[in-house]
Amino acid sequence: MNRLVNFAALIILSLAITSCATVRQGEVGVKRTLGKYSDNTYTEGLRFFNPLTSKIEKISTRTENLELALMIPSKEGLNIRSEVSILYNIQPKKAPYILRNLGKNFEENVILPVFRSAVADVSARFFAKDMHTGERSTIEREIKDHMDNTLSGKGINIEAVLLKSIQLPASLSTAIEAKLEAEQQAQRMEFVLDQSRRQAEQKRIEAEGIRDAQQIIAEGLSPAVLQFKSIEAFLELAKSPNTKVIISDGDLPVMLNDSEGVTPSTVKVRN
Repeated sequence: MNRLVNFAALIILSLAITSCATVRQGEVGVKRTLGKYSDNTYTEGLRFFNPLTSKIEKISTRTENLELALMIPSKEGLNIRSEVSILYNIQPKKAPYILRNLGKNFEENVILPVFRSAVADVSARFFAKDMHTGERSTIEREIKDHMDNTLSGKGINIEAVLLKSIQLPASLSTAIEAKLEAEQQAQRMEFVLDQSRRQAEQKRIEAEGIRDAQQIIAEGLSPAVLQFKSIEAFLELAKSPNTKVIISDGDLPVMLNDSEGVTPSTVKVRN
């Protein structure tokens, strides 16, 4: 009798364990009864169901990272090897639709084919060198937009498409490096030429300043000014205690001191 009770208790416990499911945070659950998915979703918590006829399928609603490596075609016909990350999430209310129409393997069945089609369509419009420049973000954005348009209404949100580890052909990489080096040399030469032009302009301005200053001084030395300065010089010489001989042509005085043999008796002015 005790064995029968224990056996019945074990069966009841097993049914209780198998008739509940735990839906974690970042997940939603969808009940499938006799192969048919319900339109309702279960959020996080402990959910009970009839294990004989039903099952709860769980699907993640967190941001998922789908990584793959592939060859990307370029406009000039080259194949560029790249690693790609596709960030996406599932709309919780669309979980029944996804399980019912796309299946649990919707990544392989839907997302990857849509991505391969989008990347082939978009990258073929860009040159290989663009994938190493600021155009990469443009390529990523256009691939994402292409996928969004294709997956519209299916409950899959594409958050971002990231092109990583772009590997160009060796010959193309060498050509790009040579071009970049030539551009840098051209920029250095332009800088040197610009510095030379600035220095030449500075010297020209300095020369113009000196010329203008000399011109102003020359214009200020009029005959009247020179005559006035000559008179001032005569007056200063007249006040001097030393004997001087002043020889003048009417404009500027020329002074001779005692060492030139002039006696210190008088001041003579010769015109």
